Amino acid sequence: MRQYYQRHLFFCTNDRGVDSERPSCNQCGSAELRDYAKARIKKLGLAGQGKVRINTSGCLDRCELGPVCVVYPEGVWYTYVDEEDVDEIINSHLQKGEPVERLKICDQKT
Repeated sequence: MRQYYQRHLFFCTNDRGVDSERPSCNQCGSAELRDYAKARIKKLGLAGQGKVRINTSGCLDRCELGPVCVVYPEGVWYTYVDEEDVDEIINSHLQKGEPVERLKICDQKT
């Protein structure tokens, strides 16, 4: 059975507020970088059925490592800081199927 999307990229955009004891991804600009990724995917012609989908996620419970995003179906977790990092995830992982080792989050619990 073929999947509806080849790959799904979820960006945590959780925001606990500035007074929270725990960090949150949106305080690191995750919503803006998610918007950038969506626009980039569309510009590259990678959006849509059988291709790639960029989504917002609530808390993925790894904000201490964030901002974070995760690519499915592989289940590869990333941290990133800017558009260049997002471009690398798009170009390497989403287009070529090659995870970006330097941005990967290890599987150990935080």
